[in-house]
Amino acid sequence: MIDNHRDDFEKIVKDAGIPTTPEAMKTVWDQYNTDQGSLISNDSNWSPFWRLISAIVTTPSQWVVNFLINHLLPNSFVKTASGRFLNILAWGLYLERKQGKAATGTLTFSRVNVTKAVTIPAGTRVHSPAINGTVYELKTLADATFTDNETELKTSARAVAIGSAFNLAPGYYSFLPEPVEEVISVTNKAEWLQLPGTDDEDDDSLRLRCRNQFTAVGQFHHDAAYRAIITDYAGLRADYIWFQHGAPRGPGTANAYLMLASGPAPEDLVNDINHHINDQGYHGHGDDLQCFSMPTFSVDLGAVLIPVIGLTQAQQRELKTGCEQMIRCAFRENQDYTVTRTWPFNRFSISRLGQELHDFFPNLDSVEFDRDDIESLMELPILGVLTLTDPAFSEVKLIGALGN
Repeated sequence: MIDNHRDDFEKIVKDAGIPTTPEAMKTVWDQYNTDQGSLISNDSNWSPFWRLISAIVTTPSQWVVNFLINHLLPNSFVKTASGRFLNILAWGLYLERKQGKAATGTLTFSRVNVTKAVTIPAGTRVHSPAINGTVYELKTLADATFTDNETELKTSARAVAIGSAFNLAPGYYSFLPEPVEEVISVTNKAEWLQLPGTDDEDDDSLRLRCRNQFTAVGQFHHDAAYRAIITDYAGLRADYIWFQHGAPRGPGTANAYLMLASGPAPEDLVNDINHHINDQGYHGHGDDLQCFSMPTFSVDLGAVLIPVIGLTQAQQRELKTGCEQMIRCAFRENQDYTVTRTWPFNRFSISRLGQELHDFFPNLDSVEFDRDDIESLMELPILGVLTLTDPAFSEVKLIGALGN
């Protein structure tokens, strides 16, 4: 961000008549020397005089100018400030950088034998498959016991670290690194998230909140005020909130549709935000705002993956798994790849997805998709059936989020 504007800041300094390079400074010193009638005429860079000037004047001046251009000026503006400097600017707007939180959600354990009491102890670990080399882990929060004739047991679990990357799609948390007696499976079902994990707020997210704060002065009756309330309370990014006007429930009403980096906002979170808005009395005179999870529409996607010649079967399997997870990342089921993602009010480019797969996987010789670009309005495209075909293996249909 700062590098993109360095020329602007350097021009500000130059326009103020301040030399910014050693050569420009030497020209100024030469002129001062002449204006003062000095008899020193040896202007070689290696002369004792100019070596002294460089040591006691030019070099310290360069330090000051570089600090001015590279640090002080950029960190004087919300657009280009970062780190502690941005924290100070945010403080001036009554904002603070948000700290990350660990994801909390519900896991479902299953058993077959219903005649024996089985307890899932607190601290039971549940893993995801490796995603781009990372395995995510949840731990159960309290002892939980199957009742008589109960085949499924739901219990709360929390991520072992903070971060939004733990907000995986349904079906990902499905491995028990240490088996639990009588338990045959575990999974995170749809709407499993109770409290989504969040990262420490990055500079871009904080900048968005700062910019929104400038337009939220009245705190009532307009989008910026409600966006400020929601982002401050729930930790959502300001650009993950969309408003619908046109009096959906009569005059003075509006809807806000919310999502996370991992997809639509969980219903528990949406309900919590609605209660916060109502309980705190944020509504103005006659206005009515309700929050909803961003609507979704299901997209079936098929792809033929052609690996480069000469790969072993293990390498082919690794390539296929990696391509699957990267495609799922594009549809916000995980966050472990740098890839263009689906958005509401957007055109999702299938050709760009293919190029990004090529860029990341050098062993991928070709990929062919079975559909054109995906266009959306107030809805988020999510995966329905993902079908990956690899000539080296049989066709596999991957329904929804990892088998749901």
